[in-house]
Amino acid sequence: MRSAVLLLSLLLTAAPFGLLGEETRQVSLKVISDWLHPSQNLLHIQAVGATSTLHYVWSSLGPPAVLLVATNTPNSTLSVNWNLLISSKPDGGIVVLPKESIQFSSALVFTRLFEFDSTNTSDAAAKPPGKSYPPYSLADFSWDNITDSLDPATLSATFRGHPIHDPTGAFASGSLAFRVQAFSRSGRPAQPPRLLHTADTCQLEVDLVGASPRGNHSLFGLEVATLGHGPDCPSVQEQHSIDDEYAPGVFQLDQLLWGSLPSGFMQWRPVAFSQKQGGRESAMPCQASPLYPTLAYLLPQSPIVRAFFGSQNNFCAFNLTFGASTGPGYWDKHYLSWSMLLGVGTPPVDALSLLVVGIMAVALGAPALMLLAGGVFLLLGHKRYSEYQPIN
Repeated sequence: MRSAVLLLSLLLTAAPFGLLGEETRQVSLKVISDWLHPSQNLLHIQAVGATSTLHYVWSSLGPPAVLLVATNTPNSTLSVNWNLLISSKPDGGIVVLPKESIQFSSALVFTRLFEFDSTNTSDAAAKPPGKSYPPYSLADFSWDNITDSLDPATLSATFRGHPIHDPTGAFASGSLAFRVQAFSRSGRPAQPPRLLHTADTCQLEVDLVGASPRGNHSLFGLEVATLGHGPDCPSVQEQHSIDDEYAPGVFQLDQLLWGSLPSGFMQWRPVAFSQKQGGRESAMPCQASPLYPTLAYLLPQSPIVRAFFGSQNNFCAFNLTFGASTGPGYWDKHYLSWSMLLGVGTPPVDALSLLVVGIMAVALGAPALMLLAGGVFLLLGHKRYSEYQPIN
């Protein structure tokens, strides 16, 4: 019984916080524009703590990309030289000062949108999952001005785009959107997969809406590139749980780690949704390929990555594929949504829900109560019979 109570206490008091050792931050979100070309801009998320600052710099110059920079001072600043950034050699166009305060830095680049025809594919694990159509290079998309979607109340903004050249008219009434959101406190979104966020993280939601597929059973995928630290690629870990309260039917959490902690991380559940109101009936599997080294010239180039890191970098890439040949799919509503978290420090950890904690407490406590009741019964029964005096 004591062990059950102790387990219940530990589960209830487990804290999913502590990223970089700071629980509160002043979080701001703003657009940095080029005065000469107002349509060219960056989205800067800054999270300032007592002893550190996190900078997330999102951009749709070239393919959509984000810089992650963590410093050990609350006074670090972002500096952008637009003349360099939009030139053919953007090296040095973005800096975080003071440079010696930088503790971690990396980047993610979303390079291509894949499409596969899974009509004649029965193996859900097939690679590729069907006939490949020519991919869409996200560097060749036209993106709406981020200022139009900036929402300071929710600390969010959306990069929405479509191919510049669309000879088949696939995106005539469709779009690909990258919705970025920062957070001033810990919590979860209302919609699945309800990833646990803190003020140290920001969330990306990728939505493909209304685009006409090139096949009857098209699956879509996303190529993601990142910087390798040294000769090795970042590692990907899978975490499994017995609790699916926040994403029904999903008992796994995947995360990409750039190195030993504290470093950066990318965190997601292996699920996407084919309807806006995500739920079990519209859940689709999300499969991630292993990371593989690749050469920079094989990828669509991101100006902000080169502006901050220079031209000599090791890149790694992996592919995310959404859906399977059977079950819910993009073909249902011409809708696909997938979410991820990006942060620096120790990734948030899901504590077990109160329902599961209660079930475990009952399961562990019931045998102890039965043993205790049995012992009391035997003790009282033995005492009663021991007081019997035989008649001579």
